[in-house]
Amino acid sequence: MKTSDFYYDLPQELIAQTPLDRRDGSRLMVLNKETGETSHHHFYELPNFLRPGDCLVLNDSRVLPARLLGHREPTGGAVEVLLLIDRGNKVWECLVRPGRKVKPGTKLSFGDGLLTADVLEEVEGGNRLIEFHYEGIFLEILEQLGKMPLPPYIKEELNDPERYQTVYSREVGSAAAPTAGLHFTKELLAQIEAMGVRLAYVTLHVGLGTFRPVKEENITDHEMHAEYCMISQKTADIINETKANGGRVICVGTTSCRTIESWAAEDGTLKESAGWTSIYIYPGYRFKALDCLITNFHLPESTLIMLVSALAGREHILAAYEEAVREKYRFFSFGDAMFIC
Repeated sequence: MKTSDFYYDLPQELIAQTPLDRRDGSRLMVLNKETGETSHHHFYELPNFLRPGDCLVLNDSRVLPARLLGHREPTGGAVEVLLLIDRGNKVWECLVRPGRKVKPGTKLSFGDGLLTADVLEEVEGGNRLIEFHYEGIFLEILEQLGKMPLPPYIKEELNDPERYQTVYSREVGSAAAPTAGLHFTKELLAQIEAMGVRLAYVTLHVGLGTFRPVKEENITDHEMHAEYCMISQKTADIINETKANGGRVICVGTTSCRTIESWAAEDGTLKESAGWTSIYIYPGYRFKALDCLITNFHLPESTLIMLVSALAGREHILAAYEEAVREKYRFFSFGDAMFIC
């Protein structure tokens, strides 16, 4: 399959730049993965499409305010650093701008010296290993100095940083939000639980590789980025019991999907697991644990549109996306949702 097989035409004005006032007020397209039939609803109507005995798998990762604006010492030149991976001992792998000015040996300062750093080395792909120096707790300093690392297609500033977090986010470590979960409110989750649907939480720390375009002509030549993910024994038990009792395992977002599919046995069962995954799901993949998926609308020619095509078929997905464009759905991180069932 070629990357161009996953292209669709998207008018720029349909890329959502800001979140809606009401989280669950977004639109919801329901897509039958077998027939390709679609229907149009609002996200707060999701309980109408769930059944007692189902379980929702949600990614509880929380986005780091990982974008730091500072300057180089002693020149005072501006620098932007984006924290990607905690390498331990106060060293992080980071994206830097301007890259040509941030060489190994460069000293950096943020927040009038509240946070300082040394650039240690350049690693494969052009990222830098940077050692930070500070007094106190790093996360608290980030909360004070850092900004949300919004995706490159969002040009507007975010007024409320919590709108780029899910209401159930707990485990800090993502460079981007697991955006399918942004539609849920605490009230909607309580309503879903009350109807007999179980909630199971996994953690996958989303890397910026999720936005990396597929540049190879053949999709199988693309090298997938690695992300750290975890499944607790409690979550494994809920998923296993759901499957054993004939319920559906419904993942909220591609990150939850990739987590459980990374660790599922051939029969779809799970056990407590943790580690790095670079699972790459595209048409031809056989899902082991997942039955249904709640997800946003993804970029053309991205690994994520390939993943949903693996679940519902490329023709069904592209037809649904063309319908979403006609109906003026909002696309990408702050956009509308799709339930593939």
